[in-house]
Amino acid sequence: MHTDIIVIGGGASGITAACEAKKTFPQAEVVICERLDRIGKKILSTGNGKCNLSNKFLESKNYHGSVNAMRYIAASPSAEEWFSEAGIICIADEQGRMYPYSGSAASVLNALRLRLKEHGVVEMCGFEVGDIAPDRNGYTITSADGRVVSCRRIIIAAGGYATPNMGTDGTMIRVLRGKGITSEKIVPAVAPLRVDAESVKGLKGVRAKCIVKASADGKVIREEKGEVQFTENSLSGICVFNMAYLFGEYGERLKLDLDLAPDMSESDIEAYLYTIIAQRSDCELNELLTGMFSKNLAVYLVKTTLRRAMTEPISGISGRDISALVKRIKNCSFSVTGTSSWQNAQATLGGIGADEITDELESRRFKGVYLCGEILDTVGDCGGYNLQWAWSSGLTAGRNCALSLKGELK
Repeated sequence: MHTDIIVIGGGASGITAACEAKKTFPQAEVVICERLDRIGKKILSTGNGKCNLSNKFLESKNYHGSVNAMRYIAASPSAEEWFSEAGIICIADEQGRMYPYSGSAASVLNALRLRLKEHGVVEMCGFEVGDIAPDRNGYTITSADGRVVSCRRIIIAAGGYATPNMGTDGTMIRVLRGKGITSEKIVPAVAPLRVDAESVKGLKGVRAKCIVKASADGKVIREEKGEVQFTENSLSGICVFNMAYLFGEYGERLKLDLDLAPDMSESDIEAYLYTIIAQRSDCELNELLTGMFSKNLAVYLVKTTLRRAMTEPISGISGRDISALVKRIKNCSFSVTGTSSWQNAQATLGGIGADEITDELESRRFKGVYLCGEILDTVGDCGGYNLQWAWSSGLTAGRNCALSLKGELK
């Protein structure tokens, strides 16, 4: 089989790149090679099935990595504009997170597939790329099961390592490394952060609204407000997900400091504790904070701070004990030991770095090979930022790839 443009990967960026390439150069034959039996599987899982397709408040601070995501996002149509052409109405919540009016990721994927059909893009599913090699007319792509296709141009939109059950397990990054293309340090991002299991013993299933500060070497790096969820060995929740990329830089020097009462000052908490001691003087220590926190969190804080039996009376609390509890509530610290597995990560930090691509997202080493999406070294925060990068980088790569081919064939 010979065609003009092969798009490797049928996810968000690959579908967008294919549509834009065909729109830019309608005479070109464009084929999507997808390793799964259907394109767009990962799109269906985004936004808890509602497809958080972008955010109204897009800034550089929301992206991390060597590739300047905002450069391409600013030069592209907004997600709202682009999806309106596909018949999708977009709405935004108070945090700026954009969703389809239907509230269904399936409607977004359906609209994208209709666009592919409209443009005449061919889908070739069940095709896992095993190798890419230059030939005199462009490139030859060989599948893992021995099938061969050739093309004039390639757009690589195969994703990173995150959520391998969705078809992205880092295979293409490994193939590119084998060709001499370097990648940046790769770590899970938008993911839970692991801590020592003993440090969260008794907190599994607890949720707490707080301010989270990420720090290293005594310096606060990032601060987020939101809900933290505890597991048997990790901290989760959107505010933690947005800090996962920091582990790649700071490793086990990274700490998470939780203010478990962000709406109360230390003096407010101290006054509350004195009131509780007077009200519950005949109760045991395990009831000291149950009016302020859930039972498990209340017991955890008292037990790990005071190091006493929970059956002791509240009346035995001293002023020093109260000061220690106040400080612990306002700064409950956990040392990070790692990130969660790739299976639980939503995105990849690392991948092919800025030094390996041109401003047009073309490979510097291999002319006619373009890259877009998660395979590149940039990652966004939770809230639609990563899908926006997928759309914008896909549009850029698809357009530039088609223009390059069009110019060659003139």
